Amino acid sequence: MAKAPSNHGKQWSNQDISQLKTLAKENTPTRVAGLKLGRTPDAVQAKASEIGLSLKPTNQSPYNRQKP
Repeated sequence: MAKAPSNHGKQWSNQDISQLKTLAKENTPTRVAGLKLGRTPDAVQAKASEIGLSLKPTNQSPYNRQKP
């Protein structure tokens, strides 16, 4: 069984939520954001969904195409 994250079962503080918003703006992957916040990727995704925050990466063109 995997080890539980440091914040397992704890409530989200306002500081945690603001850090999540900052990480989302920086296009940080959900797994990395979870490690930085001490939470599981599922918990990060659930909280983002709850507060209406999109974790989808932005500014990425498909297939690595660059404009001429």
